Amino acid sequence: MAGVITASQPSWIGPFTGLSPRCFGKLVTALRREGADAAYWRTNLTLRQLAQLFGISKSAADRIINRLAPLLALRSRRRFRKGTVLIVDGTLVPTRDYAMAEQSKNYRYSTNHQVLIDADTRLVVAVGRPLPGNRNDCRAWELSGAKAIVGNTTVIADGGYRGTGLVIPHRREPGQAELPAWKEEHNRSHRKVRARVEHTFARTKSWKILRDCRLKGDGVHHAILGIAHLHNLALAG
Repeated sequence: MAGVITASQPSWIGPFTGLSPRCFGKLVTALRREGADAAYWRTNLTLRQLAQLFGISKSAADRIINRLAPLLALRSRRRFRKGTVLIVDGTLVPTRDYAMAEQSKNYRYSTNHQVLIDADTRLVVAVGRPLPGNRNDCRAWELSGAKAIVGNTTVIADGGYRGTGLVIPHRREPGQAELPAWKEEHNRSHRKVRARVEHTFARTKSWKILRDCRLKGDGVHHAILGIAHLHNLALAG
C-alpha cells in the first residue's frame, strides 16, 4: 500500500523510531513485533495518524501500543559492579494526565522523573516512578523509588539533592568569600561528569512524546522507560 510505513524501507526507520536499521532489527527480533510503539513515541502522532501511516485501524494501533509498551520498558538494573558511579537528575515531562501532574517550574502540568545513568557507559540504568512536577528532586529521589534501586552505589547529583547523602558540589559556608582551590577543582570535575546526564536528556527528548505526553495512567512511565531502552540500544549499537 502506497504511503504505508514498513521496515522493508530502511530509510524510514531512523526518522520514525530514532534507531539505526541494525538496532531496529535487534528490537524487532527481541519483540517479534512491528515497531509501532517506537514510531509513536518518536513522532508523538495521534493514533489516527499513526494508524494511517502503518495501514491499520485506529483501534489496532491502540491495542499494539498498549501491548508493546510494557514489553519495551527498560528493566531497572539492580546489581552494580564494584566501583560503579551513577549520575542522577530529574527531568520534567509535560503531560495531560492531570491526575498525576502538577504545574512545575516550566509552568506546565508535568511529571518529575528521576533518571539514573552509568557515568562510564552513559547508559540509563533506572528511572523512578513519575511524581507530580512540583516535587523537588530532593524529595523525588526517595519517593520515586530511585534511592531504593541503587542501594550503596556511589551516585553524584547537582546541588538540588542537598541532604540526601549523594555526592554534590561543594558550597560556600556562611561568611566564606570563596572556596578553597581543591574544592573549586572538585566542582569543575563534578560538573563535567554530571553533564553526561544532561546530554542523555537532550537525546531522549528527541522522542517527541516527552515534550507533550497525551497518555494516561502508566502511559508516561512506560513511555520514558521504553525510550530509555531505545536510547541504550542506539548508544550501544
